[in-house]
Amino acid sequence: MEIRSVAIVGSGVMGSQIGQVLATAGFDVVLHDVSTAQLAGGRERIEHGRFGLRRGVARGKLPAAEAEAALGRIRTTSDLAEACRAADLIVEAVPEDIGLKIAVFRRLDELAPPHAILASNTAGLSITALAQATDRPAQVIGWHWFQPCAVMKLAEVVVHPGTSSETLDTLLAAARRAGKNPVVVKDQPLTWGFVGNRINRAVRQEAARIVAEGIATPEQVDQIMRDGFGWPMGPFELQRGDALR
Repeated sequence: MEIRSVAIVGSGVMGSQIGQVLATAGFDVVLHDVSTAQLAGGRERIEHGRFGLRRGVARGKLPAAEAEAALGRIRTTSDLAEACRAADLIVEAVPEDIGLKIAVFRRLDELAPPHAILASNTAGLSITALAQATDRPAQVIGWHWFQPCAVMKLAEVVVHPGTSSETLDTLLAAARRAGKNPVVVKDQPLTWGFVGNRINRAVRQEAARIVAEGIATPEQVDQIMRDGFGWPMGPFELQRGDALR
């Protein structure tokens, strides 16, 4: 199956950035949220945000014509049925609450076309649980994006035991078309975080212990990881960067 139209459920920081990247890659995007105010905020981030299309043009990263074309591919709606109606792929980007996500997936399963793939941007919640909330578990998969979505190349693609090979192949093709480097990992329902976040959490915890023990300052820890291991940012810089995005 070829993906042409994508619905993004949730127009917050992640959802709006995901929509921006996919529209820039040539997909038709419908951005959904529960209120017009939230949708307006998402549209503003896409066009004028720190990593938005206009900033990309100003920095010479994106031709103005491509930015305009991407904006033209994005429409917004607060009607979930309308968002899902013609979608080949739906990316869920609502807050990290498993009860909320399960409820959303149940509703998406009811509204989406039978062929549509349902993907979650969860940073670590169980894809298996989301799949079991639907009547199409073979078409449920995780696509965990990293911030800022317009910059970070990784696509952490999470499969549960029932994810079909067709679903996986289709999503991998979409991720590559969007300029991402997909890595396929397995769902682990009993442990939060998949791969990237589990390792990052361990690094942050150890860095905090080092500072608490008086061995080094946060600035020194960051410098050691940059200069000694080639990290672009140390663990404390990364946390501050997360707060700004």
